[in-house]
Amino acid sequence: MGNATESQRGGRIERLWEALDVDRLAGGRQHDVVIREDMRSHPQTVRAFQGIRWLLVGETLVGLTAIVVALVLTSRGVTVPWAVWFRSTVVLLITLSLYVFAWRAQLGYYWAYARLRLFSRIFPVVTLVIACIPGLYPFWMVIEQIVFSLLMIGIGDLLTTDHMREVFPSRARREAAARRS
Repeated sequence: MGNATESQRGGRIERLWEALDVDRLAGGRQHDVVIREDMRSHPQTVRAFQGIRWLLVGETLVGLTAIVVALVLTSRGVTVPWAVWFRSTVVLLITLSLYVFAWRAQLGYYWAYARLRLFSRIFPVVTLVIACIPGLYPFWMVIEQIVFSLLMIGIGDLLTTDHMREVFPSRARREAAARRS
């Protein structure tokens, strides 16, 4: 019964997503580029997305932990800098948006794979550079940013394996393959 309910919920979400035409909005010109079903269901692809989901869960826990630490410190009279609150909230929201990209990529949408791969490269660099600004964040927040970055690097590693690059070929590689066919 649980699977039927989950399937119905997934169907409703998918219908709403299609009705709002979010793939066209988010994916731009490549909104309708979808990988073949055999590549999407390939065991290595499935394992990669399972790993990505676990890393995103880790990201979420890290983000929630940062907010909890800030709340506890505040409740004990410690002044928590505005930058901590801003970063904690924004990063948690961004992490939640990465779940959407992972979901659409797992369904085979190239645009979502490309966005997830891009963010997994950019976020760690930005996060680590900001963490290096002296005095901006307390030490515990710098550690949180390093952990966040390591988890994002893990997502990037899963997305850039030879298998995943074969599953989600770039536009140039797709066009070259089409010319060869």
